[in-house]
Amino acid sequence: MCGIVGLFLKNPALQPELGLLTSRMLRTMTERGPDSAGFAVYNALAAGQRKMTVRGITPETQGPFEAGFLELVGGTGTLLQRHDHVVLTYAGVHEAALRAYVRDFGAGIAFAASGEGIELYKGVGLPEHVATRFGLEGMGGTHAIGHTRMATESAVTIAGAHPFSTGPDQCLVHNGSLSNHNTLRRQLVREGLSFETENDSEVAAGYLSWRLSRGEKLDEALKASIDDLDGFYTFVVGTRDGFAVLRDPVACKPAVLAETDDYVAFASEYRAFAELPGIANAQVFEPEPQRVYHWDHAA
Repeated sequence: MCGIVGLFLKNPALQPELGLLTSRMLRTMTERGPDSAGFAVYNALAAGQRKMTVRGITPETQGPFEAGFLELVGGTGTLLQRHDHVVLTYAGVHEAALRAYVRDFGAGIAFAASGEGIELYKGVGLPEHVATRFGLEGMGGTHAIGHTRMATESAVTIAGAHPFSTGPDQCLVHNGSLSNHNTLRRQLVREGLSFETENDSEVAAGYLSWRLSRGEKLDEALKASIDDLDGFYTFVVGTRDGFAVLRDPVACKPAVLAETDDYVAFASEYRAFAELPGIANAQVFEPEPQRVYHWDHAA
C-alpha cells in the first residue's frame, strides 16, 4: 500500500499555505498507510547558511544537546524545537563537525537530514497525528513531499518511516517493493555509504545519492535506476529546488499528477487533490512508466 503526496508551488503567494495544503493531502492518504508518516518541507536559507534536522530529542537530552551545539558553532546558530525533532541553523563551515557531534552524542539522537532548504520530520502513528505533532499546517515553503506508510518489509519505527535522506537536500519516498535491495546495499556499502535501517527505500535513496555524488544530474540518476533497481515502485524525490517522479516499467502502483499555473501536485490517489485551490481547472494525468517528471525552481 503506502501513500505518497507532493506539492510544488509555482506561485509564491501560496508559499505560506504549503504546510496546510500538504497536511490535508497527507491526511487523505491515511488508509494507504496508517502506521507511520513523514514529510519534508523545503524553504531555502540565505547563502552560506545550512539546516540540519535531528530527531530523538527528549526532555532529558534537550538541554545538554542544545548547549553542546551552541558551543560548537560559537553561539551563532539557532534551534527550532518541534516535538522530538529539532532544526539547527548554522554556518555551513560547521557541517562536518556538527555531523560528528550528532553521531557521537548517543541517547537515541539521530541525524535526519541537512541542506540549504530541507526540514524533515517523521513519526509513528496516524498521518494526521504525525502532521499535528510537528505543526505541519503552520509551515511555509516552496515545495514538500510526504508519505504514509503501511509497513510490509520492516518494523514500524520512526527510523523506518519515510522520507529517507541520504544526501544534501535530497530525500525519497517510495511506494512499492525492490527485490534486489540487499545486493545493492552491499554494493553501496563498498562505495562508502552507510544505512540505518533494513528498509529497501533507504537503499533506493542511497543509490540516487551515490549517482549524484559522481556528477550525474537527477534525471540521469533516475533513468539509470530503471536498469539497476528490480521490482515495482513509484519514487518521488525531493531536491533543494524541486521534486521528481518516476514509475517502474510496469507502473502497477497508483500515481496521479495535477498541474495548474499555481502548482504541481502528486498523489497516490486523485482524492488527495480535493482541497487544493483551483483543482477543478487542473490538468490531471497519470505519469507514464519509465518517464522522469521533474519540476525545478532553478530551471
